[in-house]
Amino acid sequence: MAQEVFPGRYTALPGRPVTLFLIGMSANRWWKTGTVLRVASAMPRMLAHLAAHPEAGMLGFHQWLGRTTVIVSYWESPEHLQRFAADRDAPHLAPWRDFMRTVAGTGDVGVWHETYQIPASGIEAVYSGMPSFGLARATGHVPVTEGLATARQRLRAGGEG
Repeated sequence: MAQEVFPGRYTALPGRPVTLFLIGMSANRWWKTGTVLRVASAMPRMLAHLAAHPEAGMLGFHQWLGRTTVIVSYWESPEHLQRFAADRDAPHLAPWRDFMRTVAGTGDVGVWHETYQIPASGIEAVYSGMPSFGLARATGHVPVTEGLATARQRLRAGGEG
């Protein structure tokens, strides 16, 4: 499905801190398809749950699939992310425990994540001739106007929220 491309320049001005969460998986022994698919199949359930429960705090995400997968997600706060990870009723804790019990340490599949808490004054983004993407898709797609033309101006404007 083709996405609408927005000609011109756009930015994201969330006006508040954002938590950036990167997570992925590496199919180190891709020929062990059963194990790889079992681990990989947990993520779509998590993403569907988060889309159906915006109060959980995920603002949006993008994913890239391959032997190494990457998901870039934007969250309200680290506390929202940690609450989701520990929620017994959400689809994260059980698959994580299963992974740790049956796959971790075998070398068959690797998982990783990184979490960054970004203050509003530390956010700068620009999108030129792009579909709605990244932080702008998660928090709001804003045209670049006078006063937002340079990275310095966008950083300054981000800290005003």
